[in-house]
Amino acid sequence: MTQPVISVIIAAFNQEKYISRCLRSLLAQTILRDKFEIVVINDGSTDRSASVLGEFAGEIVLIDNEKNIGLPASLNKAIRRARAPYVVRVDADDYVNSQFLHLLHEFLRENKYMDAVACDYLLVDEQEEVLGRKNCLTDPIACGIMFRTEQLINIGLYDETFLLHEETDLRLRFTKKYKINRLELPLYRYRRHENNSTNDAAAMEHHRQRLIQKHGEESTK
Repeated sequence: MTQPVISVIIAAFNQEKYISRCLRSLLAQTILRDKFEIVVINDGSTDRSASVLGEFAGEIVLIDNEKNIGLPASLNKAIRRARAPYVVRVDADDYVNSQFLHLLHEFLRENKYMDAVACDYLLVDEQEEVLGRKNCLTDPIACGIMFRTEQLINIGLYDETFLLHEETDLRLRFTKKYKINRLELPLYRYRRHENNSTNDAAAMEHHRQRLIQKHGEESTK
């Protein structure tokens, strides 16, 4: 088995509507297929996600959680399973440009002094109509950031108690030791829809307050 250079990690919970689009965009990458692996955690989905994922059985590394353990715990499970020196997270309801993996990897490979690189993204709606372009540093999201796997492990991966804002906590801890650089190309497609977990205002505020307790008031600004 060829050693991959990049591990793409995806945690999916009840994403039967979008996961196929996500995976198809990854399988359409311009980088050679044996250079990357796709690790998918099916986190106890109760919809048809398992059936959809079965259609990609030959293309993905699939890990089934018998019960739902939450997003950060699933992501940690995927990172620990990853075999590559670079890792990037893609959410199951999003998709990416065909140059996504190639350009992020080239940026880090050619700039060995850099720790991680994030790309800009396009905000899209249910019909994939573009709503706007976003700067990945001023409007950060959880995905579209390629890390050096050893550095993620070094900071302790995701805090599994943060069921929301897990990416903010990770970023705050990561940037205490390392730096995330920007690639000014909109290679990621962030989908807004009615089932986004960030739509739960009460839960978002609860975990924001936990961020403040852990990192201080400035952490959420």
